[in-house]
This record gives sequence, C-alpha cells and structure tokens, in this order.
Amino acid sequence: MSLWIPVAIAAATFQTVRFMLQKVLSSVSLSPAGATFSRFIYSAPFILAGLFIYLMVSEQLLPSLPPKFWMFASIGGLSQILATICVVALFKQRNFAVGITFKKTEVIQTAIVGLLVLGDQITVWGWVAIVVGLLAVLVLAKPPNSSGPWWQHLTNRAAQFGLGSGVLFAFSAVSYRGASLQLGDLDAMFRAGVTLAVVVSLQTLMMLAWLSWRDRAEITRVWAARRVAIWVGLTSMGGSFCWFWAFSLQNAAYVKALGQVELILSILATVLFFKEKITSREVLGMALLVVSILALVLAI
Repeated sequence: MSLWIPVAIAAATFQTVRFMLQKVLSSVSLSPAGATFSRFIYSAPFILAGLFIYLMVSEQLLPSLPPKFWMFASIGGLSQILATICVVALFKQRNFAVGITFKKTEVIQTAIVGLLVLGDQITVWGWVAIVVGLLAVLVLAKPPNSSGPWWQHLTNRAAQFGLGSGVLFAFSAVSYRGASLQLGDLDAMFRAGVTLAVVVSLQTLMMLAWLSWRDRAEITRVWAARRVAIWVGLTSMGGSFCWFWAFSLQNAAYVKALGQVELILSILATVLFFKEKITSREVLGMALLVVSILALVLAI
C-alpha cells in the first residue's frame, strides 16, 4: 500500500477531532476567528520545536526557500485561515456532519484548482463525478422545514459558508503542494515539516495582527480557553503534518478524495458526541457526495 494512503487517513482523523473541539470552543467561549486562531497559536510552538529537534538529530540544514515557495505558502496559509473561519461559522448554522459535508466540496474544487494552477488533468469520468457532487450540494443546501425553489437555498448563510470554505480549502491544498514541490528532491517528510513550520508561523502572525487590530479581547479569551484550545493545537499539528506529508507524496486531488473518510467520522461525531439529529434529506445529500467522491477516486 502506498504510504500516502494511511497518512491521508490519519490526517482526516486528526482533522475531525480538531473540528469537534473548535465547534465546542466556538459555541461556548470563542468567536470563529478566535477558535481559528487557537489552532495556530497552540500548534506553532510544537511544530517549530519538532523541526528544530529533527534538524539537530539529522544534522541537516534548512533548505533555501525560493520566492515561489513563499508565494505558495502565503496564499495557502491565508486561504486556510479564511476557510477555517467559514467552517467554524457554519457549525452555528447547521449540524456538525452537514457542516463537514459542505466543507468536503473542497475535493471537487481541488481537482478544478489543480487543473488551473498546476495543470492536473481531469478525465471525462472525473467531470461526471463533479456533476454528482454538485447535485449533492443542491440537496444539502436546503435547510430542514424550509420551502421554496432549490436555487434560493444556495444563497443562505450555511451554503455560502460551506461552499466558500470548499473553494478556500482547495486553494490552500494546491498551494501547499506547490510550496512543497519548490523544495526539490528532499525527503518528503522533511519537505512537509519545513513547509508546515513556515506556513503555521505565517498564519500565527497573520491572525495575531488581525485580532490585535480588530478584537484584542479575543486574544485574552483564547488564552483563557487554553485547557481545551491546546488540544486544538495538538490535533491541528498532527492533522496538518499528515496533510502536508501526503501532499508531498501525491496529487492534492487524490489526497483530498481519500480524506472523505472524514464524512463517516463526522456522522459518528454528530450522533454520538453532539447528539444532533440528521434528517433523511441530509443523509441523501451526504450519500450523493460520497458517490461523487468514489467516482472521482476511480476517475483520477
């Protein structure tokens, strides 16, 4: 079995737990921006320490970071910040499983962005999978107990947050792969560690500057929530490293497609942990999206 497969599954598992913790934080004490900041500020020290220890043990030096690396890292880091804020805000609109499903439209959008940015090709069956995925989004866009034609529900806040996060996560995934590829033929794990350390450092500084300007009190609340927030940071570190590692080994569309195992984990979290109900329509929408993902995996 290719190494990227278990690495991608581990990334999806870490990410599910991290989003569960962020949902708890955003519903209890923090704003979406604060819950997002917590994942960076509490993971950055561990990531930087891990890279430092690796450099000391392996007796390697940091590779040179060309301008295109910084461009991809900056675009990916900012896109991920905005995408995470959208997802955390989405959790206030719909249940956990539907929120994750909306986010998972990133797989289809990653294939499209990969085509435009890195030249990754999509087959005819790949486009069929994309159409099925769009049908799933239309089904999920309609809130429970609502009326009116389907197109009106694509403009509701839940759909906007969900589709917006998917676009932004797609740009971040493709950008991270682009940044990693700028480091040449170094070991994939080393490339992942360097890219992750740079990106998380940039994200921490971006969020710190934004909150210092817009909402300084939120920084204090993030510190006050540290007993839970530190676990957000640790699970974020595990998930991010595995995603970056997988991106260094394989096309981003493949990696994100396999990451759909997160859907199954999100359903379990919704029912068993958050005690939220899932309607038959939502189950249908998630099932259609799973079918589109499986078709996409076979197509690419």
